[in-house]
Amino acid sequence: MISDIETFQDELAASGIPPLVNQLAGAGFTARITARDLGPLRLISLETPASACVGRERDARDGDNLAVKIMTRGRTRIEQGRGDAELGPADLVLLDPTRTVRFESTASAHVTILVPRRELRIRPAQVDRLVGVRIDGGQGPGALVSALARDAARSVTGFRPGEAVRSAAAVVELIAVALEARLDDERPAPDERLRDRIAGYIESRLADPDLSPPGIAAAHHISVRRLHKLFEDQPLTVAALIRRRRLERCRSELTVSGRTVTAVAARWGFTDPTHFSRLFKTTYGYTARALMTSNGAVTAKTRAAGPAQDGEHQGTS
Repeated sequence: MISDIETFQDELAASGIPPLVNQLAGAGFTARITARDLGPLRLISLETPASACVGRERDARDGDNLAVKIMTRGRTRIEQGRGDAELGPADLVLLDPTRTVRFESTASAHVTILVPRRELRIRPAQVDRLVGVRIDGGQGPGALVSALARDAARSVTGFRPGEAVRSAAAVVELIAVALEARLDDERPAPDERLRDRIAGYIESRLADPDLSPPGIAAAHHISVRRLHKLFEDQPLTVAALIRRRRLERCRSELTVSGRTVTAVAARWGFTDPTHFSRLFKTTYGYTARALMTSNGAVTAKTRAAGPAQDGEHQGTS
């Protein structure tokens, strides 16, 4: 049992959940947290007092996982994206750790499953439609996910590595089915379908330095004003979406390639190196060159250490 908010925040961060500011935490705060791994999944069991929390928008580096939160006791209201979910026992909700989230809850218990994005068969536009939306845990695929999550959080010990990976794949498959079923319940309106097509168009043309709202609007036979209206209730404007996705591509390539910062920036549509450097640092808090230097040092250290000897452990996941 944890009896102070500072220790709880540390344990929460260590478990993989981004930090939250609990506006109701006082001197009598007590909570419990347990984290267990099942293959690539992490299952985090929480027991918390009545809470009113805010989690701010996070760096894209925190976005490798999506979170599926399952209530086991109590009630909570969660706001993220366009969603506003009222959850009771067994209900679940998809959350994106990189986005602002707000929730208010009674004293409650819940299980959060951190799932690598790459494991789920949902596109970014579909994530936009699903985050913060209640999924009924009392029937259909949602009920299976809810029951499995509650049991798995208590019993994910004693698995051989291969068994853990296969079991995790089964959990991910059930989550994917529940999310797809919820998407079917919320069929997109014509505006959403058009926005999805535009998002795909942007994604496929990020390397084009001329990619811009006027060109995107013309390609879809709509006005620039109409284009901006389509995105007015989204987390990012059209121009901001282009910048964010380009920066994410640049950051990803800089961590693995030996190309110069200028070359990588130009490849993803940034024609002004100075502007790119300033934008990169503003977004991530460090420079692109520092990222390359850090990765180069890690690579050199790994090479110097040489291959691990038989029987040596190369790390844990």
